Amino acid sequence: MRRKLAPSAAALALALAGVPALADDIHGADRILCSVTSILHCNEDSGCSDEIPANINVPQFLEVDLVGKKVQSTKASGENRSSPIDVRREAGLVIIQGFENGRAFSFLISEKTGRSSIAVAREGLVVSVFGACTPIAAAK
Repeated sequence: MRRKLAPSAAALALALAGVPALADDIHGADRILCSVTSILHCNEDSGCSDEIPANINVPQFLEVDLVGKKVQSTKASGENRSSPIDVRREAGLVIIQGFENGRAFSFLISEKTGRSSIAVAREGLVVSVFGACTPIAAAK
């Protein structure tokens, strides 16, 4: 049986839809830090629900190395997760795609605003994530 979003969750999602996530211009950035602002978790058997990152083992922050072509959890997360990525920049967008451990993922990030839309899919499961990204300053 499919489980639908509760009316209050749907109303909150609609209310927040017009509120932009705070993010930064990432034109020319080689490394960026992305934060999760909202998650929709959809399971083939039980339907969809709003989630927080910790409930479904999603890191709150991700470091993205656009030149080294990898995405990884931050050191502060206490995890050591890293995945190779393919990166393309086109028409003011950063497009990131990858596949690892039975999961396909895709990021679409606006270079002008840093706002991101992320999808992760595996058999019977889809996770949609909205986020905000900012450049990581080069080490001195």
